[in-house]
Amino acid sequence: MNWIYLQNHLVPADEAKISVLDGGFLYGEGLFETVRAYGGRIFRLADHLKRLQRGSTRLGITLPPLSDIEKALYDTLEKNNLTDAILRCTVTSGGREIFHAMPSGPPTLVIVPRPLDFGTLHETGVSAVIVPFQIYYPGNRPLKSTSFLHHVFAKRDAMARGTFEGIFLSHDAQQKRYLAEGATSNLFWIRHGTIATPSLETGILDGITRSAILGQACERSIPTTEGFFEVDNLYQADEAFLTNTGFELMPLVNVDGHCIGTGRPGPMTQMLHRAFKEAV
Repeated sequence: MNWIYLQNHLVPADEAKISVLDGGFLYGEGLFETVRAYGGRIFRLADHLKRLQRGSTRLGITLPPLSDIEKALYDTLEKNNLTDAILRCTVTSGGREIFHAMPSGPPTLVIVPRPLDFGTLHETGVSAVIVPFQIYYPGNRPLKSTSFLHHVFAKRDAMARGTFEGIFLSHDAQQKRYLAEGATSNLFWIRHGTIATPSLETGILDGITRSAILGQACERSIPTTEGFFEVDNLYQADEAFLTNTGFELMPLVNVDGHCIGTGRPGPMTQMLHRAFKEAV
């Protein structure tokens, strides 16, 4: 039986319930962080909690103390007898008495654990497609928000076309299109020994694993570049990979039917994944 953390209590999954007047349900007023535990320890938890805190300030959600959220995450791991797992921590604005009113109670905190199984995907690599959706975030950085419908559509479109991930394009005020991010991941590729990734200025989420990989590259004196890149840069890459908290580095071997490099996980991708695991 899975146990869910809900409002200061661990309850069986089938008994976990929130109000239909919760702002997260009604209006998408919520944030989430997906964290990963290795051997009972959560990787880069402080970074995840800081990002959650930044987002909650922008949404006007008063978080519980971060130390309480940390304890809740570890309590959830322990209760479910998990040491290697993914946990999704969701915070919403909470309940209200009438529609459109300000929340009348505390925010809602939910933590859902699940085990990991990516099979042989890291050995074979995955494919992706450019999806017919664009992102445009003038000004503020995007939130890791529960208003995730855009990403759901992108993932469904990719899966319907028999691929693992959908890749967004970003556009500027002149409607020029640039590579951005995956529906659930950050995007990297390698060309002539240089690691490239879209700039945060394209409107992508500042991924925790993305930051870790850039740090690993810097420590190894591998040149990196962040910027505004057109799709052909990805098609012509020697290697490519996706990153997120759950699958770490996932080799990307085909995009829109274009074979990336040899069509197999490349040597630098594999080296960076080993370096990431050493950091963990």
